[in-house]
Amino acid sequence: MSDIERFEFDTRVHHAVKHNGLIYLTGQVATPGKSAGEQTTEILGKIDRLLALAGSDKTKILNVILWLDDLRDFDEVNKVWDAWVVKEHAPARSTGQARMTKPGMLVEIIVTATV
Repeated sequence: MSDIERFEFDTRVHHAVKHNGLIYLTGQVATPGKSAGEQTTEILGKIDRLLALAGSDKTKILNVILWLDDLRDFDEVNKVWDAWVVKEHAPARSTGQARMTKPGMLVEIIVTATV
């Protein structure tokens, strides 16, 4: 059985867990009050950093769940996403609308990747 590695504990969760060749990231959010595009940029930076910490990168992302506080931000978020994602390695992705935990939070991204 593979060991479980945990990265960046914060209050009640680790932001990344690595097990059996997979990396699971908690839902990454950004600074409330920024635009959806700015929040997406900040979140993708966090994802890059956490994946590197766990020995991976964005070309090894398998699945993404992207939550928006308002689906009207879909096009703005996709502009940032499209500039960041490596097209040949684009993951499976689902997008939905959900109320965020704090006012002004507009985007949350959950990632599963491989090593």
